[in-house]
Amino acid sequence: MIPIPPALAAHLQAGGLLAYPTEGVWGLGCDPHNPEALQRLIDLKGRDSAKGLILVAASLAQIQPLLQGLSAVQRARLEQDWPGFVTYLLPLPQPSPYPALLTGHHGRIAVRVSAHPVVQALCQQFGPLVSTSANPSGLAAAMSAEAVWDYFGDQVWIVPGALGGAERPSAIIDLASGEVIRAG
Repeated sequence: MIPIPPALAAHLQAGGLLAYPTEGVWGLGCDPHNPEALQRLIDLKGRDSAKGLILVAASLAQIQPLLQGLSAVQRARLEQDWPGFVTYLLPLPQPSPYPALLTGHHGRIAVRVSAHPVVQALCQQFGPLVSTSANPSGLAAAMSAEAVWDYFGDQVWIVPGALGGAERPSAIIDLASGEVIRAG
């Protein structure tokens, strides 16, 4: 497993933001349970808070509460595609275990179980994290740590690593309908 510095844990617990490589682009993340960190991330990107953000995890076990109520066919689909480079929109349990800033104005939550080694290490250490592309809204996603620095400077902790080789962000699919929201 990739070593995670203890200071990074303190940074996240204090509501800090981080940038890290994913399969296709650099991502921004924070503690998904911390409304102040979520707001800071949304403000940093200049993102519409109604859109919501993606939750990324290391395993299905980490998101078990979100899998309650899924059919056997739906669970099989997730088990087939995860870990992997597909984000699914899942029904949001009520009451939601997450702040509204994570889910936006949706009754669903966007979730991905990543196979990327850096994302895996971060989520194994801290649990699921927020994942959104590392860029100000309307600009191209960062494809390097240098691009992240150019966008955000020292406002985020940059976790070292390399992208996973995909050429774009993950596909987003509504698990219930099968509708492709964003092609990967």
